[in-house]
Amino acid sequence: MKILLTGSSGWLGRHLVPLLQSRGHEVTGLDVAPGEYTRITGSVANRDLVFQAVAHYGIEAIIHAGALHQPDIARFPRQAFIDVNVSGTLNLLEAAAEAGHSRFLYTSTTSLMVRADVRAGAGEAGAWWMDEDFGPLEPRNIYGVTKLAAENLCRLMARESGMAVAILRTGRFFPEDDDILAVPSGPNLKVNELLNRRLTVGDAALAHLAALERIEGCETFVLSAPPPFAREDAAALARDARAVIARRFPEAAALYDRQGWVLPERIERVYDPAKAERLLGWRAQTDFAAVLRALREGTDLPFAHDSDWISPVLMRSS
Repeated sequence: MKILLTGSSGWLGRHLVPLLQSRGHEVTGLDVAPGEYTRITGSVANRDLVFQAVAHYGIEAIIHAGALHQPDIARFPRQAFIDVNVSGTLNLLEAAAEAGHSRFLYTSTTSLMVRADVRAGAGEAGAWWMDEDFGPLEPRNIYGVTKLAAENLCRLMARESGMAVAILRTGRFFPEDDDILAVPSGPNLKVNELLNRRLTVGDAALAHLAALERIEGCETFVLSAPPPFAREDAAALARDARAVIARRFPEAAALYDRQGWVLPERIERVYDPAKAERLLGWRAQTDFAAVLRALREGTDLPFAHDSDWISPVLMRSS
C-alpha cells in the first residue's frame, strides 16, 4: 500500500517508517523538517501541497502523525496550532476522501482527556480510570483543544465519506525528560509511568500498524502499556500506590533500591488500553514487568531515554 505519513522526521515517524516498509508498504514522508524518511518538506497546513502529494505519489492511505505538541506552546502562537493541528488535519481528510481512500489513521493524545480536575489529583473514587468513554472532555490548553477538534473532524469525515478511521490517543512515548516534573526524572520517571500512562515508541508504532490492518468503522483507542491494576484498586492507588505495587510485584522495591530509584507514592490516573487489544489485537510488548525483569537480569532497559532529544519542529523554530 502507498502511504503518506506526516511527522516522518519525528520520534514516532522514524520508528514507524521502517516497520511499515518491513510489511511491504511504500511510505512517502511529509514533515516541516528534513529527515531520513521525509520525501516532502512542508506543512500539512499547505492545502495545495497536501492534495498534490496525494495525487502525485498515488497515495492509498494516510497516517497523520504530525502535529504541534504541548512543548511547542511556549514557542508558537495559538494560531499556529489551529493552522497545523486543525486546518492541516482537515486538508488531509479531504484529500483522502477525494482520492477515495478506504482508511485514515490519526495520531491523537491522551493529553486532551486531562481536565483541570484530573490534573489536580485523584477524584472522589480514587485514581481516575481513563478509557475511551472517559468524559466530559475539557482540554486545558491549546494543544488539547486543537487535538480534540481534529478528532471531531475525523469523526465527521468518517460519517460523510464512509472511510474507516482510527483515532489513536497515545500515552507518553517521548524520549526526553518531562518538561514539568523534575523529581523523579529520567529513566526512573519513565518506568513509573509504565504502570499507568506510558508506552514505548516501538509499541506505539505497532499499534499504528495494527490499526492500519484491522480498523473498521470509526473508532477511538487509548494506547498505553497495560496497567497491572484493576478498577477496584483506584482508591488504594490514590492513597498508597506503593502498597498496591508491592502486592503485585514483591521484588519491585528492592530492584528500585539498587538503582537509587523511587516508586510512586500515589497514582492518580490510569489509562486503560483494553479496547485496542479487543478490536485491534494490539497489546504493548513492554510493560512494568518487563522493566523489572531487565533490572533483575542486568540487561538493557527496554525503552529509550534521551535527555537531549529535541523534536524537529522545535529545532527548526529555535
